[in-house]
Amino acid sequence: MEEVISMTQKELDRLSVVAKVGEKRLSQEAAGALLGLSTRQVRRLLKRYKQDGAKGLISKKRGRPGNHAIPHALKEAIIELLKSSYSDFGPLLATEKLEELHQIKVSISSVRNIMVRSGLWSAKAKKKRRLFQLRERRSREGELQQIDGSPHPWFEERGPSCSLIYTLDDATGKIGSASFCGSETTWNYMSLLKNHIEKHGRPLALYSDKHGVFRVNHREALTGSGITQFGRAMKELGIELIFANTPQAKGRIERMNQTLQDRLVKELRLQKISTPEEANAFLPTFIDSFNKRFAVAPKNPDNAHRELLSEHNLEAIFTIKEERRLSKSLEFQYKSIIYQVVTEREGYALSKARIEISEDEKGAIKAYYKGKRLHIRRYGSQEGQREEVNAKELNALLDNLAKQEVKSKYRPSRRHPWKRYPRNTSPVYVAA
Repeated sequence: MEEVISMTQKELDRLSVVAKVGEKRLSQEAAGALLGLSTRQVRRLLKRYKQDGAKGLISKKRGRPGNHAIPHALKEAIIELLKSSYSDFGPLLATEKLEELHQIKVSISSVRNIMVRSGLWSAKAKKKRRLFQLRERRSREGELQQIDGSPHPWFEERGPSCSLIYTLDDATGKIGSASFCGSETTWNYMSLLKNHIEKHGRPLALYSDKHGVFRVNHREALTGSGITQFGRAMKELGIELIFANTPQAKGRIERMNQTLQDRLVKELRLQKISTPEEANAFLPTFIDSFNKRFAVAPKNPDNAHRELLSEHNLEAIFTIKEERRLSKSLEFQYKSIIYQVVTEREGYALSKARIEISEDEKGAIKAYYKGKRLHIRRYGSQEGQREEVNAKELNALLDNLAKQEVKSKYRPSRRHPWKRYPRNTSPVYVAA
């Protein structure tokens, strides 16, 4: 029975050329030029052809493991670790953790192939996407800070759902300041930016969505100054507030949300963190490591962050400020509570005057008239209207109401008089 030889197209081309050299119909130099080989290599192929025929031109590496192939025992150990601890990790993050925690250094492509063959990873199908015009990064760090929040089950089933709010530098991709909080409120964003300014300085501009914290979305509002409390604070600090028309316009921070929802969730799991307080304590370590790995160098090395000026008092700027008009008896109302200005002088100068009310995060109220603080006292209260709640705070509010309802729900004891009498389950007939 004749032997069947399997050859590649490259080997078949070599066979035809080497056979002509063996028949003296082609010189070794001409054969080397046709095959892209040296004359010495052509002589080696000719020698193997004369000894073994066409079989001698087949590659000796066929069927043998590669020189850089992962040993079978190591591959089995990697598969066991991936299945036990990193089953939902991506190839890149799994590769990092294998090297960082288990001292197993392999390439990303090798880990991806192992995960695919083990059924732990599958390539995502590409979707047809709408094309958007690319925007170049800003040239200097601090020129533009993107700001956003990401509500997500960050602690999975170990803890409560919360939001991660943070700033992202447009030029470098660095996370500037971040915080876990219950929901995206004005106070939480003010606290976030206060920490950013204390750590890095004042950026030139902030880039945000059209959330009600940043912008007044009611065009026909009859009262107010036309800007939000956060917008007023940015104006006092000299920081321009820019609003994105679409999520794709601030694509860098939107993509960062997806990255953090993958990597940060798994880091919190490995650190066994299940509360926002523990997560906030861990965030500086994570941010430093993340920025060192993924941040890019800006085109211009100069930093555009600015120092605070002498008139910038962050404690006074990051408050809720509203205007009120005093009555003839020097009274004003704020959040359904009536306050009265206490003064030893005649009050006619302050009658009908416009004053500024300042409320800090703890709820302390201060009143100012032309920059001078007034002494006030709480006079009384009256029932007011319900406050508006934006969409991002609605879930947190409903959760709190549900908890209060469970606590306040009355359940009578087993010995209660209502439960002493047996239930009458027999049908009742009424005479016609």
